[in-house]
Amino acid sequence: MRFLLRKLAFYAIALWAALTINFALPRLLPGNPVDILLAKLQQRGGAVSDDTRRAYALLLGGDDQTPLLQQYVDYLGNLLRGDLGVSVSYYPAQVTDVISTSLAWTIALVGIATVLAAILGVVLGALAGWRPGSWLDSLVPATTLLSAVPYFWLALLLVYLLSLQLGLLPGSGGYNVVLTPGWNWPFISSTIQYGFLPALTIVIASVGGWLLGMRNMMVSTLSEDYIMTARAKGLPERQILMRYAARNAVLPSVAGFAISLGFVVSGSVITEQVFSYPGIGSKLLAAVTNNDYALMQGVFLYITLAVLGANLVVDLLYGLIDPRTRKG
Repeated sequence: MRFLLRKLAFYAIALWAALTINFALPRLLPGNPVDILLAKLQQRGGAVSDDTRRAYALLLGGDDQTPLLQQYVDYLGNLLRGDLGVSVSYYPAQVTDVISTSLAWTIALVGIATVLAAILGVVLGALAGWRPGSWLDSLVPATTLLSAVPYFWLALLLVYLLSLQLGLLPGSGGYNVVLTPGWNWPFISSTIQYGFLPALTIVIASVGGWLLGMRNMMVSTLSEDYIMTARAKGLPERQILMRYAARNAVLPSVAGFAISLGFVVSGSVITEQVFSYPGIGSKLLAAVTNNDYALMQGVFLYITLAVLGANLVVDLLYGLIDPRTRKG
């Protein structure tokens, strides 16, 4: 219980710090964010008046006449009510609506690809580390090289080969636009078909890091005394691999997986841009391009909550896997 309370207190403080930084971002940027927002709004045909200016100022936490502390309190109050403001890039849509329409696409694409890359990399890394010098171990440099390749170059190469040359998969979009979105098989199969190529890009670019990290930890773990003791007792090699070596070697990968899983919400901006995929990464890029501070703050808030939540869950699971971490 003490371990749980300590972790909850730590993440509560981290959340408060992240929210405070998110509040300060528009005020640290050069220029007046409200004036930039109103200029963008006017370009899109929106009506600009003194009331409009004050309304946008309040969306960012308060106007020039409101004390900074009161702005901060109002900002936290808006968050508790789920009011993240109005997006200028997609005016007059609410920020929560813009994010919710794209979040499912990103979680489905980047989330599944991240899980597949982690599982594949950890399993292959454990086998490569268990038998150093084998043919599988000799493939580690090649997978590491793929991890060093820029995302956009790898994405463009796959589009050229699998889409333009072979015509096996569509090269852009999230689904066939002639279909009606919904829980029906034609639409679901279309999303799988359109999402396969960007997911393959993420898996190829990510699996090498997981494989190399797990392989090195396995090699280090195999030299530990408890591994030699287990072999001296005559335990089966498979039991030593699963219960002793891999179980301890995977602990750093679990922590890394938590961070990767948390950043799933942020999407893969470059991959989504190359494939014109309707995920949250494209929304974040549009927010930065259009100085849409409300949408930027909203996306950063979702990313913060996802990263902190994922790390909290894995910290608790880490305590179950390795009881030594609960001490202190």
